[in-house]
Amino acid sequence: MNKTIIVSNRLPLQVERSKDGIKVTPSVGGLATGMKSVHRDSNGVWVGWTGLTDEEIDKSLQTQVNTAVEKEQCVGVNLTEDDIENYYYGFSNRTLWPLFHYFLEYTEFDKTAWESYKRVNEKFAKVVISQIEDGDKVWIHDYQLLLLPQLVKAEKPEVSIGFFLHIPFPSYEIFRTFPKRGELLEGMLGADLIGFHTYDYERHFLSSVKRIANKEVKFNKITHDNRIIKVDSFPMGIDYKKFENAALDNQKQNNRQKTEIQRRLDEHLSQSSSTKMVLSIDRLDYTKGIPNRIRAFEYFLNKYPQYREKIRLIMLAVPSRSQVPQYQKLKRETDELVGRINGEFSTVSWTPIWYFYRTMPFKNLIDLYTSSDVALITPVRDGMNLVAKEYVATRTQKDGVLVLSEMTGASIEMSEALLINPFNFEEIADTLKQALEMPVEEQRERMTGLQKRISRYSVEKWAEEFMNALDTAQNVSEYIKAEKLTAEKKSKIIKDINQSQSTLLLLDYDGTLVSFTKKPEEAKPDKELFKLLESIAENPKIEICIISGRDKETLGKWFAHTNYRLISDHGVFYRKNKEWKALEILKNDWMEDVIPILETFVDRTPQSSLEQKSFSVAWHYRNSDLEMAEKRVVEINTVLTSLISNTDLTIMHGNKVLEVKSSKANKGRAALNVLNEKKFDNIIALGDDWTDEYMFEDLPEYAHTIKVGLKKTSAKYYLNKVEEVRSFLNTLTNK
Repeated sequence: MNKTIIVSNRLPLQVERSKDGIKVTPSVGGLATGMKSVHRDSNGVWVGWTGLTDEEIDKSLQTQVNTAVEKEQCVGVNLTEDDIENYYYGFSNRTLWPLFHYFLEYTEFDKTAWESYKRVNEKFAKVVISQIEDGDKVWIHDYQLLLLPQLVKAEKPEVSIGFFLHIPFPSYEIFRTFPKRGELLEGMLGADLIGFHTYDYERHFLSSVKRIANKEVKFNKITHDNRIIKVDSFPMGIDYKKFENAALDNQKQNNRQKTEIQRRLDEHLSQSSSTKMVLSIDRLDYTKGIPNRIRAFEYFLNKYPQYREKIRLIMLAVPSRSQVPQYQKLKRETDELVGRINGEFSTVSWTPIWYFYRTMPFKNLIDLYTSSDVALITPVRDGMNLVAKEYVATRTQKDGVLVLSEMTGASIEMSEALLINPFNFEEIADTLKQALEMPVEEQRERMTGLQKRISRYSVEKWAEEFMNALDTAQNVSEYIKAEKLTAEKKSKIIKDINQSQSTLLLLDYDGTLVSFTKKPEEAKPDKELFKLLESIAENPKIEICIISGRDKETLGKWFAHTNYRLISDHGVFYRKNKEWKALEILKNDWMEDVIPILETFVDRTPQSSLEQKSFSVAWHYRNSDLEMAEKRVVEINTVLTSLISNTDLTIMHGNKVLEVKSSKANKGRAALNVLNEKKFDNIIALGDDWTDEYMFEDLPEYAHTIKVGLKKTSAKYYLNKVEEVRSFLNTLTNK
């Protein structure tokens, strides 16, 4: 049975050493809950760190740890103390976390930490690859493993890989500042489906892919390494029923069953009908805007003094990454602010802020959610924020007001909340007053809308939708009609060669025999290619014909020492027995009208270039900003279409190149010219762009036509990239 391999930094387990050996307790967090149907309810395997370093586990305990986690359908990745210090606390949390949350002033780049990050991602890759069987899928989670998708894809190209980022993806202007930006994008692009919480994060990622990695992006699909990668947004939900049911149980408690915290809350609320509780729950993290929130509350007490002794801010700050200096500084700042404000405003019977720096049991969280009239959640940057959704789920009486930062991913879904700018103290104070004075009818109307949406799109639904999207992500049928050139089909082609009297091998050049380069003139044939072609040519049954858009001077120079047939300029010139002749009689006087127009676009598009051939002109924009270049392509089409409307000229769109040429010359007609000279009872043709489609369409039905890349095509088969082309050609050498 096929399985899904889930990968995250930590396993969904608490693994502890005890007197009796190893104790394992399943986690109850949002991700563990959401992945339950993918993991435990199916044949899934979860790969991650156990939480114990190699130094904490001697050899006698390692087997016990492995056995214990395997019982929970998990596989551990062994990490050292150095790994945790440099990969986790170092690169992940001192570099990526602040960078992705727009805190450039906290972003550090340390080469040792980067090398550790790469090394740990490689450790994860080895474990994941060891678990993969045919038909399996892999779902990788979060910023600690950005390099992992490509590491797995490189070893297992056929496996379907999903990646989900649980934090924001920053804007291009932020991301471009990072020294290893290219490596991070390359790592993520190993996935077939890349998911984010919101469309904004998706848009930022696609912008960086276009402008930094220079990849072709159409809508939410990326063409990379001759694969189609889908990018989409999947807002993560919560286990709604868990929180709703816990809140209902909380309401049924008698006084003896209540926790000490609940009794204290009840006591405070019973003092007066005008008494109000405002709840703030966060990890103690600089992205959560806790100091801003405290200062905004102080501003509220000064602006609206009538609420003194009637309102209390309950602030729960959960300890987080206390080893990181910025977090230690944040803890001191928070303590000082709370102390100062309590010292300034407290009375004998009232303290404005109840401050807890600890982790609270689930039951106490429910106490806080159900007792608070307002939830004040104001991060300065947050990928999603599930606390806001948890608060909504516990309001079973449909009362309460959610005040939410517009900088959270959750704000996109939760439009019925009161949205605020977390940097605007005036707005926070006024909105808090609005929340405290909101009529019950309006509270219920807003909360009803929130609950309908949040209950419908639960964490289970989130996981289900992602997996459904992953199932279709590798389905390339909507892009191409060709079949993958499998080993079985390669054997059939070789068999046809052996049984034939004469085989014509038609080979496009750029994008087929060699990869594209920044400058077209740099894509010269390498020694390996010459050696490969020479080996094929040794077979007396095979005749090689290189058919290219390159000009005859270039092709003639590169292949001067060979006796291959050459077709240049998209079918204008033909070389046989080292003698050139024209297949088409064409004029090029039209160039004096077209070239000046294209030159203006070269001037307006940095790093684009113009290539003038004998009978065509090509505008290359491989090195340009793709967003700008795509706009220019639309402009060029508009300008040139009217100019060439009554001529035999056509505009061709290749791989980051636009070419103007005569429609009389095409590779199909040129290939048929070769077939008219000699009877070939077997034909193999390979090409990568739409100029090769003429060849695929015009060749006889028995020809083996092969498209390079995942594009809609008339070819029978496809290969993904140049490396696969060379591997296929190597099978024709019989060596």
